Amino acid sequence: MKAMILAAGLGNRMRPLTDHTPKPLLKVGDRSLIEHHLLNLCRAGVKDVVINLAYLGEKIRQHLGDGSAFGLTIHYSPEPEPLETGGAILHASKLLGDEPFLLINGDVWCDLDLGEFCARGMAGKKAGHLLLVPNPDFHPRGDFALSDQGLVLDSTAETTTSRFTFAGISYLSPALITNYPNKRQKFPLVEAFRHAISNNLLSGEVFYGNWSDVGTPERLTALNNQLKQNNQPRRV
Repeated sequence: MKAMILAAGLGNRMRPLTDHTPKPLLKVGDRSLIEHHLLNLCRAGVKDVVINLAYLGEKIRQHLGDGSAFGLTIHYSPEPEPLETGGAILHASKLLGDEPFLLINGDVWCDLDLGEFCARGMAGKKAGHLLLVPNPDFHPRGDFALSDQGLVLDSTAETTTSRFTFAGISYLSPALITNYPNKRQKFPLVEAFRHAISNNLLSGEVFYGNWSDVGTPERLTALNNQLKQNNQPRRV
């Protein structure tokens, strides 16, 4: 199984921390955010990882190398400019191949068991399986809902159904992009999600464990404080 980490963003909301450091290399606990992903992927049995590069991308390449330090083989997909999430997958399609792959946003942190997530995903002929989380304070309206059958519903439909936030982790078939009729060099992945949803081709599950969108310096500080607290020895 292959995976792709989206790591080409500009990190504007994280400035000044990202003035000279790409967001995936910011420290969470004792290692960079992207290193957490790589170690989790290795534990899940992934061997090949594609990482897209744009803003300060060479620093990511220099830091991670060929991936052997993490028990992986890393393939880089440099972009002439950030191609957004959908365009990034299309640009890297030859590296990803024809089999389902795990996709992770480079700016989230999660203690999900990725191997078990992939094993549950893609039941039947679905285009993808999304990880959803309860809505954080900064995104109270959420993104999608789930039907009783585990199908993802668009946020504009069935307003009485509870909404959840997309966690930035998904298990996708390449057909999600190749069958999207409006694919182009630069476009957001959510467009392809909504096209698949309209055809009942996207499933999902809700994760209630530890998850964080490390999108601002304040959230990064909060996550680091949480990890420090969790690592403190308990008093008997």
